[in-house]
Amino acid sequence: METRDEVITLCKQYQDVVEDYPFHDENWTVMRHQKNRKIFAMVFEREKKIWINVKCDVEWRDFWRQTYSAVIPAYHMNKEHWNSIILNGTVPEQDIKQMISESYQLTKPRR
Repeated sequence: METRDEVITLCKQYQDVVEDYPFHDENWTVMRHQKNRKIFAMVFEREKKIWINVKCDVEWRDFWRQTYSAVIPAYHMNKEHWNSIILNGTVPEQDIKQMISESYQLTKPRR
């Protein structure tokens, strides 16, 4: 997984997801839940790489950061609950998918 389109396509596979551009800046794609409008992924280009901000369980936050140098405290987000994934080829696609899925689950509407 290397491109913005690949990330957006993956995120759209989840139920009731909306692609949004709330900052009037085409560089920032926000993927959110349709019902509660909560963000679960922010996709943007920085330093010539695609980055994804995802919410993470505090218990897993440091695991991901220690496992991959391309997972860091989130750019422009709460560093306690969000990580940035830099798509530079060092994080396996399965782990990227797992982090996005976890973010989706943490932010989805409660019943």
